[in-house]
Amino acid sequence: MTQKVALVTGSSKGLGRSTALTLAAAGYDVVINYARSKSKALEVAAEIEAMGRKALVVKANVGDVEKIKTMFSEIEEAFGRLDVFINNAASGVQRPVMELEESHWNWTMDINSKAFLFCAQQAAKLMEKNGGGKMVSISSLGSIRYLKNYTAVGVSKAALEALTRYLAVELAPKNICVNAVSGGVIDTDALKHFPNREELLAEAAAETPAGRIVSMEDMVNTIMFLISEDASMIRGQTIIVDGGISLLV
Repeated sequence: MTQKVALVTGSSKGLGRSTALTLAAAGYDVVINYARSKSKALEVAAEIEAMGRKALVVKANVGDVEKIKTMFSEIEEAFGRLDVFINNAASGVQRPVMELEESHWNWTMDINSKAFLFCAQQAAKLMEKNGGGKMVSISSLGSIRYLKNYTAVGVSKAALEALTRYLAVELAPKNICVNAVSGGVIDTDALKHFPNREELLAEAAAETPAGRIVSMEDMVNTIMFLISEDASMIRGQTIIVDGGISLLV
């Protein structure tokens, strides 16, 4: 039971998929979590297995605590351990403040912030068994600055970043490091749901001091650094990967 295991929520596509494949290439067995895209999740699993690593595909809406518990029971049964937890799954309603309804708020907060707390609790129990682990959550600049129609998501990501700090302190005695990565505008599948997608991409390309928008690889490289021993004294931080664009506001 010495083979390291990583869980990436929302890993059937986008950043989650890229992270899962990079973890497999680095030698991890990987748990692929999805809510709807089963065929895409199975494709990721096949790619991981082609590298000689094991892949466990688990369907679970992480906004549901009972489904979270079931997912972690499957992980424990299959692997008996967990070393890395990447809290990537995200969703949310894009509406102006005055158009938000209670159902929009609850859906967004459940998946983007509540899920992190209850996944982290379960992950910590497994990580303790093998002497510790690493957790990294994915946030966004909407947690600290205004983005159009982004109220519910931005607030949920702010809660996620605050939770990152609390978990970092309380899980430190268990040798568990907790951090977050906040990305600038990345052209992923998730961005296709933004009504102002083209506007966001054009603005980011024109205004980013680094001269280009953030790539998927930029985000994955930061995640991989945070789960390495080189980052063991970085705790409770949200690392911004945006080419410097947030410095202009």
